[in-house]
Amino acid sequence: MDPPPIHTSSDSAATSSADGERHAEIKWDEIGFGIVSTDFMYVMKCSKGEEFRDGSLIPYGNIELPPSAGILNYGQGVFEGLKAYRTKDGSIVLFRPEENARRIKIGAERMCMPSPSVQQFVHAIKKTVIANKRWVPPFGQGSLYIRPLLLGTGSVLGLSPSPQYMFLIYTTPVNSYHKGPLNLVIKDGLHRAISGPGGTGGIKSITNYSPAYKGLNEAREEGFSDILYLDAATGKFIEEVTTCNIFVVKGNIIITPEAVGTILPGITRKSIIEIAIDLGYQVEERGVPVEELLEADEVFCTGNAVVINPVFSVTYNKTKAEYKTGSETVSQKLYETLIGIQTGLVQDTRGWTLQVD
Repeated sequence: MDPPPIHTSSDSAATSSADGERHAEIKWDEIGFGIVSTDFMYVMKCSKGEEFRDGSLIPYGNIELPPSAGILNYGQGVFEGLKAYRTKDGSIVLFRPEENARRIKIGAERMCMPSPSVQQFVHAIKKTVIANKRWVPPFGQGSLYIRPLLLGTGSVLGLSPSPQYMFLIYTTPVNSYHKGPLNLVIKDGLHRAISGPGGTGGIKSITNYSPAYKGLNEAREEGFSDILYLDAATGKFIEEVTTCNIFVVKGNIIITPEAVGTILPGITRKSIIEIAIDLGYQVEERGVPVEELLEADEVFCTGNAVVINPVFSVTYNKTKAEYKTGSETVSQKLYETLIGIQTGLVQDTRGWTLQVD
């Protein structure tokens, strides 16, 4: 989808709200999930063996890398994804950014990279959002997607960690990643991550995602929304969808694959488990056989991009299972609670939100 038109002249680049804040002049109801160039990005650099120091805001634009950069040659990089939300009273909040900070540190360690401290990460996110605050959609019309990247930018030829690193954050206003309930397909012999704890399935390595393009393109050509992957060791247990975690509902029980080794420990996933327990559901983190999935009452996916997305159907070989969707479902109740916390409509009793302005 092409990004919506943006006016950038000094006379029409922004409009003012009642409180005097200037907003980008953009058709908020037309934004999808794509790139809209905002005003600023944040950059912080360091060398191997050193620690990151204070970074700075610079105008949004291209970056320069040597052709021998570690990220270009060997894919040495990790990333995160989180959002800034506009609350009903006009404030801007982040949702659990310290969890993203901790997760990127785990990924960086696995990829032999230095990483910002939790405090540096959260401070950089806040500065970037404030600098781009006119791009945070109005209440109920989307969110500002925030993409932190940690890249090996120094020159390497032999297989070794990069000598220099860059921590970069950019933003873009977004709306829903998927439109409507998902139709998933399971394909035998197609795996997202190697079995066991030694791979990179449990971190947001940049190298994890492009190998999914081929299978995902084929699935979409066949009319499916996405692929649900099985474990590589046995091919009997569900793991996750290409970019999100999965939950199975049977009666009052909510089951999700345990996030170890091959499964990314999603922050939305973690939050939904806690919310579900508060609402009186029994939550189980364990292996989920395909047969159990096919007999479920409901299935839904969670992730920063998708938030909570119901699944209408899963097709496995010649079997197509269909599930409950709509206003009376468990996933809808969880969605309303989560979004309510993120936008100030539901009291945040856990301290999950952080006001940035």
